Order: sequence, then C-alpha cells, then structure tokens
Amino acid sequence: MNNEIIEEKSWWKRNWKWFFPLLSFILISIVLFFSSGMGGHMTHFAQAYVDTELYENAIKKAQLNKKVTNVLGELEPIDNLAILEGEVHYFNDNKSVDLSIRVKGSKRKASMDIAADRINGEWNYRKINIRIKKPIEEKQTIEIIKQSE
Repeated sequence: MNNEIIEEKSWWKRNWKWFFPLLSFILISIVLFFSSGMGGHMTHFAQAYVDTELYENAIKKAQLNKKVTNVLGELEPIDNLAILEGEVHYFNDNKSVDLSIRVKGSKRKASMDIAADRINGEWNYRKINIRIKKPIEEKQTIEIIKQSE
C-alpha cells in the first residue's frame, strides 16, 4: 500500500476559472446600476424611509379631515413597505420633496401625494392629497392642503 500524502490543490487553483467571470459580472452590474441613475433613486427611498416625520405629520393632517375619515375610516400608520412601493423625489439640495405613498384606512386603501419643503428643520407642506382609485365609481381626490401656484 502506498502511504504517500495526497496534496490537494488550493482553493484558488480549483476555482479561478469561475471567479474572474463572476467578479467581472458583479463589477459591470454595479457600474451600470449607478450610471443608469437608479442609485440616486435608491438614495431618495432611503432618505424617505428614515425621515418618518415627513409622512407621519401628513397622516395626522389627513386624519383631521372629516371627508377622509368618512371615506377611508381611521388611517393606519405608514408601514415601511408603503414607502418602497411609492415614488419619492428629493430636489433643491434635499430641502424639497414630492412623495406618493399608499395609505390604508379601516374602510379602504388610497394613495397620498405630498409636496413639502424643509424650512428651519421642519417640513412645510405645499400639498397633501388623498387619491382614491377603486372602485372606479368612487374615484376622487381629497385635497387636505391645496398647492398654491
């Protein structure tokens, strides 16, 4: 019987053939992601995700509207997934925002459109609308704060 020690190849020698194509694919994907502008959109979603004051205060203002409570019922707090499902656009050096998110009431769902400016560390709302799409015969927009133009 031969008692010689069998020397195994190193991880690098066994796997170099797939390592470089995979690394190249990952690097090209990252470059394409950021050059397409999607990186900026993800930054906006992350910023809205962290800035809970923006949409929590808007929910409070909407809850004070009798038409909103009659049509939607009691509004629930915004969940984190609603922000990712919506649209967010920061501009003016991140001091202004246009945001559209899903809101859920005890009776039905709707969308909330928010336009606001950050002045002295607080959000000043230019517009807050609740849009009801379904059912189609009850489609309407409830203006909480009307945008002045």
